[in-house]
Amino acid sequence: MLENNKILLATSNAGKLKEFKRMFANFEIKSQGELGIEEPIEDGLTFLENALIKARHGAEKSGMFSVADDSGIVVPGLNFAPGIYSARYAGEGASDLDNRNKIIEELNKLNLESLPAYYVCVLVGVHSADDPMPIFSSGEIHGDISIEASGEGGFGYDKLFYPYGYSISMATMDPNEKNRISHRAIATNIFLEKLENIRAK
Repeated sequence: MLENNKILLATSNAGKLKEFKRMFANFEIKSQGELGIEEPIEDGLTFLENALIKARHGAEKSGMFSVADDSGIVVPGLNFAPGIYSARYAGEGASDLDNRNKIIEELNKLNLESLPAYYVCVLVGVHSADDPMPIFSSGEIHGDISIEASGEGGFGYDKLFYPYGYSISMATMDPNEKNRISHRAIATNIFLEKLENIRAK
């Protein structure tokens, strides 16, 4: 069970932390950065494997119930890239701008202005590093990845991603609207429902 409603968010990504803190508003949140916990090596081959690696690492180092996500953008027309390598698509240490420029470069090679794409978020929560029954959820939002950047909000590929049903990029959306419809919001809502069911038992 959760002790004192405390959760470790096993990420050092400032953009993710900002969004998750809004969505986990009923919990006392600590980040691994606040506790001086370094990022683990993410050597899984799927979003789920990498999220589990991060959650177990966070729980081991903090002794707290730990929640980790692994997320990224998938473009089937680019052989499902960048996928789990979204944060380092342009190489280790790449910035968001570097990664966006890389995907624009790939679209330009194909003489395309856009391609169907989807954002993925997988969330995993563990009570301890050895927890045999992790809580997990996932969410997706589909749209187009474009060579045309717009908006000043968000992070990652948001400036290039135009969700279906909207004429604006994720980076142009009001943060409250983004947190309502995003892949991260979908995964979090499912996760919180599962967590509440466990706490109620």
